[in-house]
Amino acid sequence: QVQLVESGGGLVQPGGSLRLSCAASGSIFAIFSSAWYRQAPGKQRELVAYTDERSTKYADSVKGRFTISWNNVKDSINLQMTNLRPEDTATYLCMVRSVNGYDFWGQGTQVTVSS
Repeated sequence: QVQLVESGGGLVQPGGSLRLSCAASGSIFAIFSSAWYRQAPGKQRELVAYTDERSTKYADSVKGRFTISWNNVKDSINLQMTNLRPEDTATYLCMVRSVNGYDFWGQGTQVTVSS
């Protein structure tokens, strides 16, 4: 089992930046990959960023603006978001997949981009 708790969301003006963190606890040694998803009201959940030992991938809409990283010291998955746009407004959720294929989700943190 892996427990995930997101933080760092909030209200930011267009063009601003936020850093989301997802603190992981439990069977961290069993994590194979991690990712950030987002879901806006009335829309499907979409993959924002993904990382494992071999690759890192981003949705086209966030390439060059968002960066996903794993902090080994704090056991957290971070998402640095810059040049935010109103269309980035959503609930952001972190997810990890274990080596045996199980997915674990956090509760989500709200990001609102508005002037």
